[in-house]
Amino acid sequence: MNNQNLNKEIKNKLANWKEMISQYQLPNNKKAVFQILNTFLPFVGLWILIYFSLQWSILLTIPLFLINAFFLVRIFIIQHDCGHQSFFSSKKMNNIIGTVCSIFSFIPYKYWSKVHNFHHGHTGQLEVLEIGDIPTITVREYSLRNWYGKFKYRLFRFPFVTFVIVPIYYFLIPCRYPTYSFNKFGKYLKMVIKDNFWIALSYVIVGTLVGWPMFLIIQFTLVILFGIVAFWFFYIQHQHEFSYKQWKDKWDFLLSSIRGSSYYKLPKFFHWLTGNIGYHHIHHLSSLIPNYNLPKVFKERPILNKYVNEITFWKSLTMIRLKLWDEDQQKMISFSEFKARKKMGLAA
Repeated sequence: MNNQNLNKEIKNKLANWKEMISQYQLPNNKKAVFQILNTFLPFVGLWILIYFSLQWSILLTIPLFLINAFFLVRIFIIQHDCGHQSFFSSKKMNNIIGTVCSIFSFIPYKYWSKVHNFHHGHTGQLEVLEIGDIPTITVREYSLRNWYGKFKYRLFRFPFVTFVIVPIYYFLIPCRYPTYSFNKFGKYLKMVIKDNFWIALSYVIVGTLVGWPMFLIIQFTLVILFGIVAFWFFYIQHQHEFSYKQWKDKWDFLLSSIRGSSYYKLPKFFHWLTGNIGYHHIHHLSSLIPNYNLPKVFKERPILNKYVNEITFWKSLTMIRLKLWDEDQQKMISFSEFKARKKMGLAA
């Protein structure tokens, strides 16, 4: 089935998608509290264990770091849901818990939420692919760049840079300064300063109590590992081969959610560890659905999963090669594919 017919079928079959998901948008405060307990308590416990294990054995500490990085992912998903006002029924509680989460995640709560909500309203629009997502350019845009522009993009898309260097840069610059302010720089600057004040104050207190060298080693190792996982998931969720990306005048919200977002098929335990963010197509249909309700929607509304790009872990590893959006083929392609198509005169 070609893209045009597929898109028509999706819009026809899912015409009542709002009614399908409405009942799952209600926050459950008991589930929210339980998720806080089964996330923060293990994280703090493992953090303390890492503190002591560093004095005993590095080999013992490494797996503890890896496990606790995933609990930090869960903390961030709680922050993420609070930013969507979907975690608790109370806006005040969402903002309080979201701010507390940001102290652990090192990502400013309110500013990040504003940028991320923009992403939800515009995901897949070619004009703004860099906002809230892994920056991506089209084949045509890449062709028009000079050698230095192409070199910079290829360097950025080198896996070690994309998944290790860029997350570190992201924590140090965009999370500390409003690089995206949507013509409200003063407002967003105050927002970032306030968010970062609480993070800095908390770090000063904890660093003073446990000792700065140990605190910095433990916390920033966890933050970097968390950043690598987070960037990997952002990549998998929107960079799959047959994704959906369009210019604003042709863009459609439903198609962007169902085709532009993937379902990352993982074992249940890893869905739990990553706050169910693998059910990304459902999350993009409605950011008001709390993460703890996403598996239920997936199970009870199978029609929503019929047209989604299902990505297994092993398949996701092959997606690292995808670098450019080809408008002619309506899919992501590699640099080698671009080169081959250019030789045949098929790339702009």
